[in-house]
Amino acid sequence: MPHRSCALLPSGPWEMLRRHKRSWVWNQFFVLEEYTGEEPLYVGKLHSDVDKGDGKVKYVLSGEGSTSIFTIDENTGDIHATKRLDREEQAYYTLQAQAVDRITNIPVEPRSEFLVKVQDINDNEPKFMDGHYMAEVPEMSELGTMVVQVAATDADDPTYGNSARVVYSIISGQPYFSVEPKTGIIRTALPNMDREVKDQYVLVIQAKDMVGQMGGLSGTTSVTITLTDVNDNPPHFSRKNYQYTVLESLPVASVVARVKAVDADIGPNAEMEYRIIEDGPGLFKITTDEDTQEGVIILQKPLDFETKNSFNVRIEATNRNIEPAFVHLGSFSDTTSVKVTVKDVNESPVFSTQLSRMVISEDARVGTSIGRVSAHDPDTSNSAIRYSIDRNTDLERIFNVDALSGVISIAKPLDREVNSVHNLTILAMESQDPTKIGKGFVAITVLDINDNAPVFAIAYETLLCENAAPGQVIQTISAVDKDESPSGHLFYFALPASVVSNSNFTLRDNKDNTASIVTKRGGFRRQEQMLYRLPVLIVDNGSPALSSTNTLSVNVCDCDSDGVAQSCGAMPYTLPAGLSTGALVAILGCIITLLVMVLMIMSMRQRKKEPLILEEERDVRENTVLYDDEGGGEEDTEAFDMVALRNLNVIRDPKVRRDVIPDTHTFFPYPTSSSSQPVHNTLPDNVVFQKFIWDHLKDADVEPSAPPYDSLQTYTFEGSGSVAESLSSLESLSTDSEQNYDYLSTWGPRFKKLADLYGNSDGNSNGNSMLS
Repeated sequence: MPHRSCALLPSGPWEMLRRHKRSWVWNQFFVLEEYTGEEPLYVGKLHSDVDKGDGKVKYVLSGEGSTSIFTIDENTGDIHATKRLDREEQAYYTLQAQAVDRITNIPVEPRSEFLVKVQDINDNEPKFMDGHYMAEVPEMSELGTMVVQVAATDADDPTYGNSARVVYSIISGQPYFSVEPKTGIIRTALPNMDREVKDQYVLVIQAKDMVGQMGGLSGTTSVTITLTDVNDNPPHFSRKNYQYTVLESLPVASVVARVKAVDADIGPNAEMEYRIIEDGPGLFKITTDEDTQEGVIILQKPLDFETKNSFNVRIEATNRNIEPAFVHLGSFSDTTSVKVTVKDVNESPVFSTQLSRMVISEDARVGTSIGRVSAHDPDTSNSAIRYSIDRNTDLERIFNVDALSGVISIAKPLDREVNSVHNLTILAMESQDPTKIGKGFVAITVLDINDNAPVFAIAYETLLCENAAPGQVIQTISAVDKDESPSGHLFYFALPASVVSNSNFTLRDNKDNTASIVTKRGGFRRQEQMLYRLPVLIVDNGSPALSSTNTLSVNVCDCDSDGVAQSCGAMPYTLPAGLSTGALVAILGCIITLLVMVLMIMSMRQRKKEPLILEEERDVRENTVLYDDEGGGEEDTEAFDMVALRNLNVIRDPKVRRDVIPDTHTFFPYPTSSSSQPVHNTLPDNVVFQKFIWDHLKDADVEPSAPPYDSLQTYTFEGSGSVAESLSSLESLSTDSEQNYDYLSTWGPRFKKLADLYGNSDGNSNGNSMLS
């Protein structure tokens, strides 16, 4: 420890610039980290020239760790470290030292700073901060291809010794990969590594400080390297020949078979393109299933066992994505053969012509043959065929087809104007297997004949002004015809011979399928005649020509000066010219007065009738009397005696229980024999009603499901009829009626049935036998 009277003042930290006259000297101190001794570690000593050793000077220490880490002997100035220091936590400490008078504590030297630097030792191993590494490199890469770079850090002082100088080495992963010692770059150590052989490698990389010398600390990390795929493997079929069997009924666009070329590559490098290089008639096509990379063979045309029962297809599979760098390895394609065998099935009959077109005249008679359809069994059995019409296409059953010959004929008259084209579905059925049904289609066109007369094109409403002049056209008419005309319709218009000489109108044919109605005179008056009906004869140009007479209604109207109709029909009633406004008001007042009087009279009469209605409503049969009493149920035997309702002439016995069926069925004996019962219409009214009540009372007593004994049952009685007996004629044949119905035979055929029933021409015996 220097103790000259000079000070070293730092520039930067410690460069000496100039000399100062000082009474004491200090310097920077060094202390070794991670000291493990039991005694405090001596750091250094402070001394001042002012200190004469007489104990008057005291040394004081302040700054970082002055109390917790560093201590100073106030008498001698010795500095010690009381704790272990770690340079990686704090590399140096800044302290202040001062000499003071022990008694007065007055500084005898200015305060000065000094540093305590922690000296590094190799106490930290290198660490890989990124942890586990994942890396990829394409397979078949060249020797020395960079894969990934690893990096380790050492917390020791890189400026002091070799404690922080790290070198890398590979512990596990040779001979496939290597690592550069200084940079940590991992490279391939072997060329053409094949992913299909091994696709993943795990390396252990070591980082060691002290430049890898003995005694250095080390750390390790693992690196997982995956070889990515390249297209270095061609596809190949596992078999050179495939055989498949399909039914000849297989629908078009169905899958026939699936083949697959195997490729050791993965992902896009294993995607395939399939094509057919030999197919014969071109029955098949092939596509790639993108999910499975299979070749899907699809049927393009119908199969026919009888025509050809086997096919040989040559298929080629090629990689879709070929890398030029590996073309030298060989062809990236392969071929195989597929044999497709067709299996026979029982097919439905086939029509020689799927759609047949036929024509028939509209006036063809029922039973006329229109044409013939033909179908055959395509199988080798060649079964007989039976024909029928699908009635869903012929709901009105206008046509028939012969079941054996296939001849189509007319079953009902045709009408082209209703339906000009009939589309039929003909069914062909095998006689040996009726479940096999073929369908053919027939379009029957009905040829037109001239069977419809022309008529007015629309319903004309012709208006004739009263001031119309002679020779004025009041209406232009045209016609339509439901029939077809090959050369176009041509209509002729004329007035019937019966009205040609009329004095009011004439008709002019315009020769263009229209005609004009022209007035012959003027001076038409509604008072004289407000409606004229003019018959018009229309003739077509068909063969034979048809005609119809159509009636044109002409209404006479009052028109303005421009010829616009103002009113048509009957003339309105006109009041006399001498009736004044006052008179009209008086008449209206009288009418209103009469109406008021009538309303008052009707109101008074209605009020007078109200008491009568109230009296009628007091009728006990239509009133409901409410009592606020609660009955005792079936055990209540004293509430009300129902016997009084059964027979008012019998005295009620209070000792008889009314909650059970009495021993006697009724107070009046029931009639024992139906033969002894009198006929209703021969009994007095009270006896008739009494008999009715007895019958229902007996039924209620013996009915186990009847209501309780004290319940009230209501019946309606319509009586037994009139003494005049029935007025119906249905029983007249069984009576001795003297009525004569022979006149019914003179009323025509509509009354023939009644005349046969009620006529008396054959005697009573005949009538009775007819009814039997």
